[in-house]
Amino acid sequence: MNTTRLAATAAGVLAAAHAAPALTSIGPLRRRLFPGLSGVGEPGHVALTFDDGPDPRSTPAFLAVLREYEVKATFFLLGRMLEAAPDLGRELVEAGHEIAVHGWEHRCMLLRGPAATYDDLARAMESIVTVTGTVPRWYRPPYGVLSSSALRAARRLDLTPVLWTNWGRDWTRTATPASVLATVTRELDGGGTVLLHDSDCTSAPDSWRRTLGALPSLLDEVRNRGLSIGPLREHATGR
Repeated sequence: MNTTRLAATAAGVLAAAHAAPALTSIGPLRRRLFPGLSGVGEPGHVALTFDDGPDPRSTPAFLAVLREYEVKATFFLLGRMLEAAPDLGRELVEAGHEIAVHGWEHRCMLLRGPAATYDDLARAMESIVTVTGTVPRWYRPPYGVLSSSALRAARRLDLTPVLWTNWGRDWTRTATPASVLATVTRELDGGGTVLLHDSDCTSAPDSWRRTLGALPSLLDEVRNRGLSIGPLREHATGR
């Protein structure tokens, strides 16, 4: 095998290794083979998580519903959104919610090398610590797509990656409160982790309104099933 072919083979192997963790973005495969990464936890509990905030246009409305229901949640923040709304980030913590890392920019990790990936996570984490005074425990990559670089960066920062078992597909243009509720509760069991969005900064315009419309019914449904609902820190998942 000549040098050119050796180099091409080596590059292919490295690319495959970099992308291999992205296979965990396939929900059924992830839940079966990697329950911890999926967010499977305490059987009597459902973890409620929100991505892409904090957003002054929408997050306060979610806080109001959660306050009315006396429910805490885990918010996976984007660093650039927190930088633009630091007071809202502090309000999340003061209200008793858990803060986690979603990255600085909402970009697919497969398109980033090791240095850029680490810088993205570290910058977001530093912002969270500085603004809110809390040290986050969890990391969720944009689009739920992991890479080997993202896993290494999370390990260096002592962050535990966690995805979800159920989502509402609430980011789509065609979503409605009814569709979000039906999708997120389909096959939702105790021990599940729910993914929703409290911002439309990376979603269809005003999609957050459909999520907000579904939230009270979701909280009622979970409780009617005899399950508790709250943040990941109460879910006994991960480490």
